[in-house]
Amino acid sequence: MSENCTHDCSSCSANCDSRKKESFLKQPHKNSSIKKVIAVVSGKGGVGKSLTTSLLASLARKQGMSVGIMDADITGPSIPHMFGVNDRATGSEEGIDTVLSPSGMQLMSMNLLLDENTTPVVWRGMVISGTVLQFWTDVIWKDLDLLFIDMPPGTGDVPLTVFQSIPIAGIVIVTTPQDLVKMVVEKAVNMANMMHIPVLGLVENMSYLTCPDCGKKIEVFGHSKARAIAEEYGIPVTARMPLDANISTLADAGRIEDYDGSALAEILDIINKTENRKLED
Repeated sequence: MSENCTHDCSSCSANCDSRKKESFLKQPHKNSSIKKVIAVVSGKGGVGKSLTTSLLASLARKQGMSVGIMDADITGPSIPHMFGVNDRATGSEEGIDTVLSPSGMQLMSMNLLLDENTTPVVWRGMVISGTVLQFWTDVIWKDLDLLFIDMPPGTGDVPLTVFQSIPIAGIVIVTTPQDLVKMVVEKAVNMANMMHIPVLGLVENMSYLTCPDCGKKIEVFGHSKARAIAEEYGIPVTARMPLDANISTLADAGRIEDYDGSALAEILDIINKTENRKLED
């Protein structure tokens, strides 16, 4: 540090240790109040990321928390349907209001802004990323203990925008038991490490099927690798979600909040113990 340092890095070209790193974090809407943000990610599609998001949020809501879900999968939004929400989001000059689930969870999704649920969103990546960022800056999230972000699969534009622009406290990775998942999980872990965001848990979806006659757990897609992968990458806790026809039935009926998501209780406990991440971090 120079002896004549004014502590105003904007007017100084010196590359010293005191120079503050540039932050890309964006302020939420001025009327929003969000204590903690958790992203649910997967390295590939079709593994149950939206289901995991919905069940974690529902479990938190059952524990008395104020919860919101941001559906960041702009081209494949499924959150409103799973919660049976058909209303359209409204807003004013102040901002965009969320739509409530039957239990009072605050939701925002592209499908809540379209005239028809089946209207395709045919946009390029930059436009999609900008829309997700608007879900943070223009939507009014009221007094939330937890905001879950249901991320699109992969490590492209939207995850990068979310990780850089929103103060994510931690991520939960969703996977399945197949051999390919180790590489997929590693990609997600490496991206989280690059962005200095902790991985809080690993959910292995479709992990087993319980025989309705004898109660035996059948590992349809091969032996579970969740615990071994978690140990290898230092992920603190795992959860195994079964293949359960009740999940599909309730999701299709818009009643996912009725499902018993207690298998995710340990991960939610880790989430609750995780420190908030502030905009200055």
